[in-house]
Amino acid sequence: MAVWYLYSLLIFLVTSIFTRHFLNKIQNLPPTPFPCLPVIGHLYLLKRPIYRTLSRISKRSGDVLLLQFGSNRVLVVSSPSAAQECFTKNDIIFANRPHFLMGKHLAYNFTAISWAPYGDHWRNLRRISSLELLSPTRLQMLYHIRADEVRTMIRNLLESQDQVVDLRTSFFELALNIMMRMIAGKRYYDKNVEDVREANRFRELHDETLKLSGLTAIEDFLPWIKSWDLERKLIECQKKRDGFMQDLIEEGRRKMKFDSCDGERKKTMIDVLLSLQESEPEYYSDLIIKGLMLILLMAGTDTTINTMEWALSLLLNHPEELKRAETEIKNQIPEGRLLHESDLPNLPYLRCIINETMRLYPAAPLLAPHRSSAECSVGGFRIPAGTTLMVNVWAIQHDPKIWEDPTKFKPERFREMSETAGAGAKDGYCLMPFGSGRRSCPGDGLAMKVIGLTLGSLIQCFEWTRADKEMVDMTEGVSFTLQKAKPLRAKCRPRATMAELLSKI
Repeated sequence: MAVWYLYSLLIFLVTSIFTRHFLNKIQNLPPTPFPCLPVIGHLYLLKRPIYRTLSRISKRSGDVLLLQFGSNRVLVVSSPSAAQECFTKNDIIFANRPHFLMGKHLAYNFTAISWAPYGDHWRNLRRISSLELLSPTRLQMLYHIRADEVRTMIRNLLESQDQVVDLRTSFFELALNIMMRMIAGKRYYDKNVEDVREANRFRELHDETLKLSGLTAIEDFLPWIKSWDLERKLIECQKKRDGFMQDLIEEGRRKMKFDSCDGERKKTMIDVLLSLQESEPEYYSDLIIKGLMLILLMAGTDTTINTMEWALSLLLNHPEELKRAETEIKNQIPEGRLLHESDLPNLPYLRCIINETMRLYPAAPLLAPHRSSAECSVGGFRIPAGTTLMVNVWAIQHDPKIWEDPTKFKPERFREMSETAGAGAKDGYCLMPFGSGRRSCPGDGLAMKVIGLTLGSLIQCFEWTRADKEMVDMTEGVSFTLQKAKPLRAKCRPRATMAELLSKI
């Protein structure tokens, strides 16, 4: 009897697998790897790093691929033409987000800008971010913060000259201090911290958030399996994050009240939002303000840190490219002054280095996931409503049909593209480090300013060498964002032409 039951179960499983496979073809759905198992679907195929695994599957099955992750239907796109369809013709349809556990607990039940569904609420949040917080005018007003923090990093490196330094830590502290000073006028890293207790509270909270953000909730794909422990940790973490940001808001209110008495008003991002709250209190609630600040803090730091670390790692492994960048800066920046953000447009080769770094090591190799609100067509295939979209920009940016020698670090390719007729064919949907369409990253301008100013200043001020004779390890870590497995460690000493100037900063 037991053998008969096992035999019946086997027949059922095989029939189910083949039925699903042929139904996909009949319904004009995109190609799907065989077999798609009952319950788990294609989850058995996933090995980290996922973007590389999906790239290999796409090479076998096609650039428009349909997978089944448990209960979730997932469209994986790995070509510029298919990505363009998703972000132009179908942009509104794919403008939603899937309901993952992370968005529920770390984004105020899908009301923060990164996880909110497409609609009036999201459009208002996007407008606030683009016009009030991250506009060119606002960023220019806050330039002194970025310049000051870069100078602080330079001073710290001067104290460690000829010693091996952990550059990831330096970039981490730089990015977090810049963002928190822009948000609330606070510094939580480095030696000169005003409130050590508050700084420790922030550091512990940020570390906890980063760890939880790198975890995948099995419940997102198999909803009948509850991630009780992870969900409990997310709830507790968000409670602490919410309390911390509420304290900053209350402090901001007190400062604004005091400033109004003497005619001064600091222009931190919290100040801007609290000013808007005075005119529209019903919309600019504390919840909205906290959601915006927390997303800026997470999305505006980790990706920038990773890009700077990858860029300097690549330059240390390619000293000839480092020399070319140094020569460009030396020729463009007058002797006796540090590089300014306003100099960046005059440093095209530095921009080529940054672009090539983001091509090789995109901070978000699969972008943030999208979800279709209606049935649509991509690549001639029918895409059902409720399908999660993953755009594999890592695969697109490593495609040998698009990029010559795609695994090699060749910044010059971007200069050649800009000088060659028809080079626009390689722009846009062949290089998408910040995404595309309505839900592209609104902080791309800020990121490029921080990366350009930091990397350019380090090249201008210091001679860089590897920590030892070995090449810098370029192994990729396992995380939601693409970061190095081993933090970058290197040595620096002030350039002879810069020594006198640096002694005065």
